[in-house]
Amino acid sequence: CGGCKWQNLRYEKQLLFKQKQVCDHLTRIGKTTLPEISSILPSSETEFYRNKLEYTFSNKKWLTLDEIKSEKAFDRDGLGFHIPGAFDKVLDIEKCYLQKEPSNAIRDFVREKSKTLNIPYFDIREQTGLLRNLIIRTSSTNEIMVILSFYKNEKEIINNLLSSISKQFPEITSLMYVINEKSNDTILDQEILLFKGRDHIFEVMEDLKFKIGPKSFFQTNTLQALKLYQKVRELAHIQKNDIVYDLYTGTGTIALFIAKACKHVYGLEYVPEAIEDAKENTRLNKISNATFFSGDIKELLTETFFESRPMPDIIITDPPRAGMHPDVVNQLLKTNARKIVYVSCNSATQARDLELLNDFYSVDIIQPVDMFPHTHHVENILVLSRKI
Repeated sequence: CGGCKWQNLRYEKQLLFKQKQVCDHLTRIGKTTLPEISSILPSSETEFYRNKLEYTFSNKKWLTLDEIKSEKAFDRDGLGFHIPGAFDKVLDIEKCYLQKEPSNAIRDFVREKSKTLNIPYFDIREQTGLLRNLIIRTSSTNEIMVILSFYKNEKEIINNLLSSISKQFPEITSLMYVINEKSNDTILDQEILLFKGRDHIFEVMEDLKFKIGPKSFFQTNTLQALKLYQKVRELAHIQKNDIVYDLYTGTGTIALFIAKACKHVYGLEYVPEAIEDAKENTRLNKISNATFFSGDIKELLTETFFESRPMPDIIITDPPRAGMHPDVVNQLLKTNARKIVYVSCNSATQARDLELLNDFYSVDIIQPVDMFPHTHHVENILVLSRKI
């Protein structure tokens, strides 16, 4: 399917190459003096570690060359993952080793039942068909969220399929659906409707409880995310009177994780729905020293923001793969924070930003973390301290 491209390598080798990747990026792009890189933190699980998978329905199931040459007739409806380089082709998945059961059972049942009901699969080129996507979320609390995406609001068909799923899997906590009439599969801008159960599930980390809705972002490797957040808290060396800024806070997971250790934490995030989740999780966990703001980070983090709030002692930043905007980096430099903890899922853009911080901050710690076994992706934590 093109997802787990490194599964041909022993896991020890995967870790070796990921550590080398971080080293190469920081050395070649960062252009600064670096300490010895700490050994990469391996993932607790290398199979069934994801808490979320998204499958695509397509009437153009991918066929092998042998199948094509056989000139036999094949059922071209498929439910699975996109083939790399072919946006309209889907590899039909019978078992995926990334998400725990009943994920595979739910997907396979939906495929079988939809064919029994003669529900047409979507053709993304022609914009025809009905079934578009299937999203399955699971949690360590054994709660399950299932979301089905349809192209048109065919109420009777939708009701029949969802009723069948509900009957077959009574353990589903949240069964939802969305009508997406757009040309693309993104549903973040669509209304997601509840069919049965509640419109959220819960995840627990240490003594914190997180409410996860259908649009919520949450790290997809829960066990390793816990290690990541614990390591960030440990390396930040937060003191009880510290003011902490958590940039790109998402649903506030890191901010809430470190709240007990500091005087106050301010979380900034550009996705309004994520900030609403963060505020809800703050109330849920009875945390009183965390405040959240939504908006473009480079427009939020201005002199006006600093005028009405205390300057940070510590900054934690966890930007998307593109890294931080130069204006954000410039504002970080103006805060004169004694420490910056930079978490990144792309060590190349992290190294680029590091070069902009070089004149004022030195790198104390480099800690890679493997969040996604069998892929080339690697998370990295940089701890920087202000130069005296």
